[in-house]
Amino acid sequence: MDWLVSTAEFLVNEVLSQPAYLIGLITAAGLIALKKSAGQIVGGAIKATLGFLLIGAGATLVVGALAPLGEMIQGATGAHGVIPTNEAIVGIAQEQYGARVAWLMILGFAVSLLLARFTPLRYVFLTGHHMLFMATLLTVVLAISGQTSWVVVVVGGVLLGILLVAMPAFAHPWTKRVTGNDSVAIGHFGTAGYIAAGVTGRLVGRRSRSTEEMNLPEGLRFLRDSMVATALSMVLIHVIVSLVFLAKAGKETAFKAFGENGTAGASGVGDYVMQSVMQGLQFGIAVAVILFGVRTILGELVPAFQGIARKLVPGAVPSLDAPIVFPYAQNAVLVGFVSSFLGGLVSLGLLAWIFHPAFGLALVLPGLVPHFFTGGAAGVYGNATGGRRGAALGAFVNGVLITFLPALLLKVLGAFGEENTTFGDADFGWFGTLIGYAAKAGEAGGVVLMLLTGAAVLLGAIVVQKRVVETGWDPGAHRDALLPPTGAPDTAGGTTTGTPVAYGKIAPPRGAPKPPPPPEGEKGSGA
Repeated sequence: MDWLVSTAEFLVNEVLSQPAYLIGLITAAGLIALKKSAGQIVGGAIKATLGFLLIGAGATLVVGALAPLGEMIQGATGAHGVIPTNEAIVGIAQEQYGARVAWLMILGFAVSLLLARFTPLRYVFLTGHHMLFMATLLTVVLAISGQTSWVVVVVGGVLLGILLVAMPAFAHPWTKRVTGNDSVAIGHFGTAGYIAAGVTGRLVGRRSRSTEEMNLPEGLRFLRDSMVATALSMVLIHVIVSLVFLAKAGKETAFKAFGENGTAGASGVGDYVMQSVMQGLQFGIAVAVILFGVRTILGELVPAFQGIARKLVPGAVPSLDAPIVFPYAQNAVLVGFVSSFLGGLVSLGLLAWIFHPAFGLALVLPGLVPHFFTGGAAGVYGNATGGRRGAALGAFVNGVLITFLPALLLKVLGAFGEENTTFGDADFGWFGTLIGYAAKAGEAGGVVLMLLTGAAVLLGAIVVQKRVVETGWDPGAHRDALLPPTGAPDTAGGTTTGTPVAYGKIAPPRGAPKPPPPPEGEKGSGA
């Protein structure tokens, strides 16, 4: 029996939880199904794997660039509390529940493939680390509530499988608005935040131009390069925050912000400021690496999925990590990050002032990493339906969600709620809280309530797929009709850039599959 557990843990920890390997294997399988040559199969699989490794390398650079900034912000504001970090809480839980997490994840992925094959939800979830995170959350919540091991694995696996096909479906009308076609879906458990951002964009940004359409003075034209604009913005943020932190905390404490492995950090004020500048530039490089990785993987994985669709899941759509939408609105990513973080700060103030004293909710600090990835994606979704206002306010709403939802989740995590960290993205919060309270109804009652919750989510997703996605509903069509013609003054001041985009949406990134031509009667709308 031990070898079965070891095999399961190996598959989960070394293969399925490693998105790069999973993507490479899926790409190879698709190319084999398309009867490509051995060279094309190997080359395509390796290139897709490298694309995801590029995304991971960029993510590591982002974390490294944001770590000192987060420390300085906390030091400058004096805030203390729980910092949501998925990787940290998963690492803690693995020590106690590792075997059950492994079996739950394998069963959940198998259930998701069956649902993709035999229901209208043709989504194959390929974000391996998020599968692991959700499997860990479900294991912890069910085990803490007193459910037996078999219930944890079987019921948890069914719930995970449902989420893997349902969440991409809920977001897909909005994702198609972003990408302009049906080639990819979002496979990331921040989906509630992205939908909320899209809805917010519809409400507030009907006449607001896209973040990607900037009419700048000649002297500022260099800012139209998204890598330059991102790097410059982050340099300014790093320098301003570092100077505030220096003034409040003093040299001895401030200089340690850039120390690693016990090193002294900055050697003087000049070195301290220039290290802040370098961190901002590193952030710009990180975003550029992520964008290049996304373009690389899109060029290999999407064609390979034609083979998967023909053999295993007809009409299969790959569901990929949040950065997959970044190239479609690169300025919106930065707007979303900043706005989401501001939403987190405002929510922290509300928690400290009202909800912590009144309801005992924990103080959840805004972690820069979740706010960058989910806030950046929320900015893209908000921009797709509401332009600049949609990007800013939609991401702000996301920041509120990923602050309050983790605070509610802590109530059902038992002893894990006493750790200094928790699960951070929106879907962990709302689904974990629902399942946590349902599981407390006893073994029989808890199983019934949890399965009913899963069934409701699955049914809702099928309804959305059949009545919204497949009917071609466009959440931003009303905005396209209201936008002024090219060259006319827009509501944010200035004029439009005159760059035509299909359906009035964001232009797809280079290397991405081209969207289909607009139907008759829509040509030129929103241009």
